[in-house]
Amino acid sequence: MTPEINITIATMVVSHGGDLTIRTQLQECEFYYPTGYRSFVSLTRNLLTRPVQSSPVDIEYRVRLKANPALRKQSRCTSQSAMIRLSSRALVAVLAIPIVLYLVLALGFLSRSLPEPVLPVKNSPYNKHLERPNGDTSLLANATFVVLCRNSDLGDVLWSVQQMEDRFNKQFGYPWVFLNDEPFTEGFQERVSALTDATISFGTIPREHWVQPEWIDEDRAQEARRQMGMDRAHFIPYGAIFTASDRYRNMCRFNSGFFFRHDLLKPYKYYWRVEPGVRFFCDLDYDPFTFMEHNNKTYGFNIGIYEYKFTILTLWDTVKEFMRENPELIPEDNMMGFISDDAGETYNLCHFWSNFEIGDMDFWRGDAYTRFFDFLDKKGGFYYERWGDAPVHSIAASIFLRKEQTQFFSDIGYRHEPFQICPQGEDWTKRRCSCDPTVNIDKSMSCIPRWEGL
Repeated sequence: MTPEINITIATMVVSHGGDLTIRTQLQECEFYYPTGYRSFVSLTRNLLTRPVQSSPVDIEYRVRLKANPALRKQSRCTSQSAMIRLSSRALVAVLAIPIVLYLVLALGFLSRSLPEPVLPVKNSPYNKHLERPNGDTSLLANATFVVLCRNSDLGDVLWSVQQMEDRFNKQFGYPWVFLNDEPFTEGFQERVSALTDATISFGTIPREHWVQPEWIDEDRAQEARRQMGMDRAHFIPYGAIFTASDRYRNMCRFNSGFFFRHDLLKPYKYYWRVEPGVRFFCDLDYDPFTFMEHNNKTYGFNIGIYEYKFTILTLWDTVKEFMRENPELIPEDNMMGFISDDAGETYNLCHFWSNFEIGDMDFWRGDAYTRFFDFLDKKGGFYYERWGDAPVHSIAASIFLRKEQTQFFSDIGYRHEPFQICPQGEDWTKRRCSCDPTVNIDKSMSCIPRWEGL
């Protein structure tokens, strides 16, 4: 097929008085013919506009290159930044830099076709054909990205999707599933869909999977939220605005026991959880989904930290009660050593940070985890305390799985505030990472050494 570059001359309209700062980022790309001929062209990306509430304000203006994957693999791009300051007392319209000459140059050398990339994929009973953006129907894993978000998260969602597409998914074309406890707006769907050629599905979470169950004592739950929100003696994660919120608890319970039951996710086996506003720092030239499949991996992670014990005061006692009542479900060669320093008597608070997960949903759908979640759910700790999906998933993986069924993705540069993981050495260079390799959660307050030592 003939490679293409799509360039949109964007118009940004902002209002309100005062100084307005517009941060632009241009990108110079070096393209190659198979014969070695090369040409340079600078491109601009259609602007991601957002309402301006006050000024000064920074608006990021990024490059987007849409071309044949084989072409992109033979290209190099170097970012350049520019700053524009304007004074705005009325309506200001800003047009993108004229690029007619660039278009002529780009289209001239892109009229030739390049060979399609060949991605080695093994046969598997779990594979299915998925249409890829470049028309290639190579077998991929039966997998999807899943994003739980609100309409108000649009800006952060665009940020996350763009990075995942640019760093990985433009080469593979895995579908996206977006879930919300309210219907997505048409504007949200339109803006997100513009960032990818992959299949996208937008779904609403069933009320019974989201709201606080009727059997929860609301007075007790409300008092628990109030006490945690007022607690000044202990540091409570995310601040009182979250810990005092029933919506946050709904989210933790949904991610713990229901996301994989949603109708839009039922067709899929593997998932990669992506959250709004996260960073993906590095190129990914292999498929983590097929890696999981071919190596019989069930759960993948890349950050491990300690939980705040004041949010889960009775969680471990509940887990021990479950294990005593269901010993047949607990294999002897599990990962108990990751979450306990005394053979299960106490919980050391280690957990995998679940905002990054690559996993097999059949594990969550299985009998052992279903019984485990239902047991925890009936105790009410999601609402009477603040049990999070991270310790729930991590404890389940540790008591039900062997270490070789889990995978530490140390080569995927990632940040979710306030922690990040950045590849080191050759991986940092090879994957064109933009993170600072000296800023790495694995060098402080990390549980990863415990997992590695199993």
